[in-house]
Amino acid sequence: MFSASAKLFFIIATGLLVIGIQSMGFAQDKKLTFDQVYLFGEPRLLQKLPSLKGWLDDDHYLQLKNEDSNTYLMKVNAETGKEEIYVNYAAINENIEEGLDASSSADVTDDYRNFLFVEDNDLYFYSVDDNELKRLTNDNTKENNPTLSPDGKKAAFTKKHNLFVVDTESGEVTQLTFDGTNDIYNGWASWVYMEEILGRSTRYKAYWWSPNSEMIAFLHTDDSPVPKFPIFNSEGVHGELEWEHYPKAGDPNANVKLGIVHLKNKNIVWVEEDETVDQYTAWPFWTTDSKELFYQVLNRGQDTLQILSADPNTGKNKEIYTETQTSWVEFFEDIYIFENGNGFLLRSDMDGWRHLYYYDMNGKLLNRITEGDWTVDEIKYIDEDNGVIYFEGSVRSTLENHLYKVKLDGTDFEQLTKPGWSHNTTVSPQGKFFYDKYSNINEPAKIELFNGDGESIKLIGERKTEIFNDYKLGITELFTITTSDGVELPVKWVLPPDFDKTKKYPVIFSVYGGPGAKDVKNNYSRNLDRYFIAQNEIIYFVIDHRGSAHFGKKGTSLMHRNLGKWEMHDYIEAVKWLTEQPFIDSTRIGINGGSYGGYVTCMALTYGAEYFTHGIAEYSGTDWRLYDNVYTERFMDTPEENPDGYDFGSAMTHAANYKGKLLITHGTLDDNVHVQNTLQLVDKLTDLDKDFELMLYPGSRHGVRFPKWIHAQRNKWNFWYRYFFGKEFVRE
Repeated sequence: MFSASAKLFFIIATGLLVIGIQSMGFAQDKKLTFDQVYLFGEPRLLQKLPSLKGWLDDDHYLQLKNEDSNTYLMKVNAETGKEEIYVNYAAINENIEEGLDASSSADVTDDYRNFLFVEDNDLYFYSVDDNELKRLTNDNTKENNPTLSPDGKKAAFTKKHNLFVVDTESGEVTQLTFDGTNDIYNGWASWVYMEEILGRSTRYKAYWWSPNSEMIAFLHTDDSPVPKFPIFNSEGVHGELEWEHYPKAGDPNANVKLGIVHLKNKNIVWVEEDETVDQYTAWPFWTTDSKELFYQVLNRGQDTLQILSADPNTGKNKEIYTETQTSWVEFFEDIYIFENGNGFLLRSDMDGWRHLYYYDMNGKLLNRITEGDWTVDEIKYIDEDNGVIYFEGSVRSTLENHLYKVKLDGTDFEQLTKPGWSHNTTVSPQGKFFYDKYSNINEPAKIELFNGDGESIKLIGERKTEIFNDYKLGITELFTITTSDGVELPVKWVLPPDFDKTKKYPVIFSVYGGPGAKDVKNNYSRNLDRYFIAQNEIIYFVIDHRGSAHFGKKGTSLMHRNLGKWEMHDYIEAVKWLTEQPFIDSTRIGINGGSYGGYVTCMALTYGAEYFTHGIAEYSGTDWRLYDNVYTERFMDTPEENPDGYDFGSAMTHAANYKGKLLITHGTLDDNVHVQNTLQLVDKLTDLDKDFELMLYPGSRHGVRFPKWIHAQRNKWNFWYRYFFGKEFVRE
């Protein structure tokens, strides 16, 4: 069924074989405490890295420093290391009102000369050149998502679902839209657009400044067709309901259109679009000269995406590019439009792996730049003058990402970072230098400065503290398991520090498992919980299935209309392999995950009940009919189109198989994965007279935060100790 020895190996870019055994240090005998791992307790094994803030120019990077209780943004010469103060936040703070802090302003221009602040629901503007703080609004009504125009002379914001702009010189506030209501939003995204299309980091912001600071593109959303979902807040005597427009799978969508407001005359130009078509409009990109607005339209079935170009003066559009796939297509979040107007760059996975394509401004393919069974993860910098693209990807091993450079014609392909590590780089303008945050499974992250050829200049900082080697941490290894149908799945585990192959150990699978995710990497996690698990005589185990990012879009597409199928198939294969090992206790196979990982955990203890014996499912989805339509339909189509897929993918369908020990936790105010998911599973399990544990966290949303975080972690350890070892966990 499996390869003869299920070889433990880790392929690095040079082809070397490295077994990830934790290096032994002098007096390495101390053990971690609960407080060290979960509550930032002392002493600390890991410290913060220096805070670098990008490149000022091709010769200087910016570094945030705290000295003598003051904060400075330092300009550092990459060649010589010479430092000088670029922004003195302490000096600025002396000239602004108490309570405002320049180092944590709401927005700042690229040159750090103009700062925007929010205090007591009002906006303030500070100009370094004028050394003057101005109050821009004075109505004590919350201004949301304020951002400065590129020239720093205006600030836009939304208020009561309308879009506003304020002149930072005169303080004049201009209302740009007037139809905002509880259901109609201007420049403010609906929940599902924020969560699944634009991203949480936008905080519902749905407007975009033109480079010339004269126009603002924005989404106009009518959320009234979308059903409302009640979220009950139990605080107070009577409690209260929060109503959330939340389109579940198959539900009607909001009506969305794209507008462009011209600030000189306050005129709004609506981009040509058939508002009767059920589709998603998002991710606009301005050309550098502000003469065109590229935007994207994705059909409801999410298998066809168009890039269109609109004239901001007329709203007339033209089709630039169309991509159709048999599974799904996702929005392009990083279209790069060349400043010289020669074309644009796309990262498309149309051939099964995400690669770089170069098009002219009319959508004609000029060149396919990269190809192969590997992924371009991120464009880091484009040197237009020399026609060079810097990007991160995983050419030789999906376990590592590296910085590469290549010319627009696909020639002079070169790797700039060293193998054996995973890298996160920031490239200077023109590519003269880059700094690199890198780590591997045994070495905490470091930041190092390199020249453009990848030669080291200096180590800037590292996370490891002086006491790191005093601790006896677990043994981390990377390897693969070959499934019965021949797929090699990447695995990372941490064995107990005093691992003894003659003993029997329980296992905890740590999972997320969503389509295109990647949990197994040659990097060092920010957290130490895996070592705490291993220290407690439990094997920490992570595996990525065939629908993970390791296998590109070619692999992820297998999950189309089949959520739950391949994840469980491959996780069960892993359990089969584990139980063949003489040191694994097959009666103690645990699994733990949150969100999608919670869904996987629920499926593991129901559909996979013959293999998984214990689980902790946190803020879990339990039935895809209960989750939002954008995410769910991307992979599953609608319930009407794919009833069998929805039935199989529901934990409730398999609940009768449940026979292990399951702890279910959920925040009662979760506005992402509603607690309804947990309640329906609880309803099913109790109808079936099944025993399980339930912990609700009142007031918590998607995940548990402090102070309840402490209880949540301790409660998890109580669960594992009680059922793995027959005793209570003692927090030392």
